[in-house]
Amino acid sequence: MEKLIYFLVFCQAFGATVGAFSAVWSELAYLRAARDGKIDVAEERHLHIIARGLRFGMTLLLLSSLGLVIVAYIAHSAPQPALTPTYWTSVILALFIIGITWTLSKRRISFELGSAALFAGWWFLAYLTLGQVPNASFGSSLAVFVVATGVFYGILQYIRMLSTSRAR
Repeated sequence: MEKLIYFLVFCQAFGATVGAFSAVWSELAYLRAARDGKIDVAEERHLHIIARGLRFGMTLLLLSSLGLVIVAYIAHSAPQPALTPTYWTSVILALFIIGITWTLSKRRISFELGSAALFAGWWFLAYLTLGQVPNASFGSSLAVFVVATGVFYGILQYIRMLSTSRAR
């Protein structure tokens, strides 16, 4: 049973890490494509890369999380995962990432805000599953996420501005 738990924890962390690195990869693809002024093509490329990372990373993350919850229930471990704020933070972040990806694909949210939220969401989820986020309440974790999204929004906008000004 212990080997199964280690395997599921590894799969959970690997899925989150794949998603986080796909967010970085998509931003780099966007910067390359935006240099020639074809933003629409770059946005499509960006969304496809994020979608691939989302599909694989999120599927792996959610299936291994479900497996960990089932194993914890069968083993009668205390506390159960559903009683911890870290569990609910990761579940809400996963649902948020799925929702933002959908709204970006349907163009219901601005590209700049959506990509910054996805970037921050994937990295926050990766740090959370790797145990690098201190145990905090659900509300404070979400507040840190909102601040991180704002910071990433500013950083990504600045990088995009620099890349387009150098191309001219």
